[in-house]
Amino acid sequence: MRQDDRTPAVRKLAVSEVEPITDVMARAFDDDPTVNFLVKQDDRRTQRVRTGCQMFIDMCLPHGEVYVTDGLEGGAFWVPPGKYDASLRATLRRLPGFIRAAGLARVPMLASVFGEIEKKHPHQPHFYLAMIGVDPQHQGRGLGAELLRPVLKRCDRDRIPAYLESSNERNVTLYERHGFRVTETLHLPKGGPALRLMWREPQSL
Repeated sequence: MRQDDRTPAVRKLAVSEVEPITDVMARAFDDDPTVNFLVKQDDRRTQRVRTGCQMFIDMCLPHGEVYVTDGLEGGAFWVPPGKYDASLRATLRRLPGFIRAAGLARVPMLASVFGEIEKKHPHQPHFYLAMIGVDPQHQGRGLGAELLRPVLKRCDRDRIPAYLESSNERNVTLYERHGFRVTETLHLPKGGPALRLMWREPQSL
C-alpha cells in the first residue's frame, strides 16, 4: 500500500491550524451549489467563499468539536447539544461576515435564506454538523467517513441524535451510509437550490 493510500488519522484541530484548514474548506466548497448561490459572483468570489467558510468555523471553534485529518486534508465542524445560537445577537455578530461574503446589497436575501433554514433547525438536543469538507485533490479516499466517525461514535454511546443540512446532492449517500435520513427537502427562497435536511437517531452499539 502506498503512503498516499493510507487513511489519515483524525484528531482535533489545533488553534495554529485555523488558517490552513480555512483554505482547505474554501477549496472543498468552491463548487458547492448553495455556497455559490449565496456569495456574490464577482472577481472576489474566491475570497468570499473563504469568508463564508470562516464564519462556520468561527461558530464551531469555541465548542472544541472540530476534527481534522492529520495532514489537514479535510475537516468536520460540529456544534454540540444546546450550543447552537441563532439569536439576534449572534446574527448581528455575523453581519460583517455576511457583508464580506455576499455584498451589502445581497444581505437581505442572505437573511431570508438563513431565516428559512433556521426555522427548520430541530429543537431536540443534538450534535449539529455545521460543515464537513475534504480538499478536492484528496476526495474519493473515504476521508469524509473518517471525519464523521469520532462524533457519531459519541452519539451512539451517549444516545444523542445528529443533524445536518446537505447542500450537495452527491453527499447524501455518504450520510445515509452513516445512519442519516432525509427528513425534508427545503427549496431555498429567491430561486436558491434545494437543501436536504438530514437527521440521525443513535445507532445500536
